[in-house]
Parts: sequence; structure tokens; C-alpha cells
Amino acid sequence: MRADNTRHIVAAARHRHEYTRAKAVQALREAEKSGTPVTFDAVATAAGVSRSWLYTQPDLRAEIERLRAASQRAPGGPVPIRQRASDASLLRRLEAASTHSRQLAEENHRLRDQLARALGEQRSARSLEPANPPAVVSARQRSARAEQPPEQRQEPC
Repeated sequence: MRADNTRHIVAAARHRHEYTRAKAVQALREAEKSGTPVTFDAVATAAGVSRSWLYTQPDLRAEIERLRAASQRAPGGPVPIRQRASDASLLRRLEAASTHSRQLAEENHRLRDQLARALGEQRSARSLEPANPPAVVSARQRSARAEQPPEQRQEPC
């Protein structure tokens, strides 16, 4: 009678399963880190496993579906982990934008006040001018007069 060697076969199968899972997890991490699209086919190819095997692993399947959905929501494709903004960074950018917006609003208000004063001074200056201002001769009128013979020219009073 032969000796029972099934424990060695079971141990080898367990080892192969763990090694295959480790390759699949590593392929997932690399895809997420590099920002490449995460699909079952891409992960299976990178890990050297079959797509059908990935579908049978609930945790790997859920992670692939989560990453795939996140990359589809992001405009312009997924962003690598190193390039993603942290919450603190986003808060600082928001504060800077708010400060800049407030400064622009203050400058806009100040410029509107200056314009209102300048228009008021212009209106006041016009109301103080004499009723019959001296005639202003434009360059076009002067050149037209110069082309006329001297006896037809009418000089302004």
C-alpha cells in the first residue's frame, strides 16, 4: 500500500493560491499607483492569471470594480496616487482662492468709487462752462479750408 501524500499536494496548492493572490494584489497596486485604467483584463495580464480566476475571488473582484468605477467617474482618467491632492492641500487652495476673490471684490468697489467721483467732477466741470464755448476747429475743417481759394474762405469769428 502506498503512503498518503495528499498533504503535500494540498500544501503545494495552497502555496500556489497564495502566490497567485499576491501577484494579483501587486498588479492592482501597480495599476492604481501608475494611474493606468484598472480592468479585469489588465490585472489578469499583469499578474499572469486568468480573468475567470479573478472573478472567483470576491475581495479582488470588489477592489477591481471599485477602482474601475473611480476611474470612470474622474474626468480625464485616473490620477496616480502621488499626484492626488490631499485634503489639507485642497483647503489651502480654497482659502487662497477665497482671499483672492475678496481682494478683487475690494478693488472692484474702490475702482467703482473712483469712476463715480471722476464722472461727477466731469459733470460739474461741464455745468460751470460758459453757455457759448469758443468754436473748436478740427483738423479736418482746417484742411478743408486750406484747400479753398482765399476769397471763399470764411474765417471763424
